[in-house]
Amino acid sequence: MITTKISIDTVEKVKEFSSITTKENIDGELVQGIHIVDAKSVMGFFSLDLSRPVTLNIHSDDKTILDKISKFIVG
Repeated sequence: MITTKISIDTVEKVKEFSSITTKENIDGELVQGIHIVDAKSVMGFFSLDLSRPVTLNIHSDDKTILDKISKFIVG
């Protein structure tokens, strides 16, 4: 499993991230506090506080996935 922090703070970024995860068939979830949502779910994003980074858990060990979502990854 790969775990990283991402920041997606606009509707446009939510749509773009969801499009990438769907196209690349990335299986994972977004975690923020007690909330866990499917990483492909646009509606799931909007149940989170987009002003704060979220943890992304990806169910894969393929590090090339990180290149595809690199613009969303935060320190």
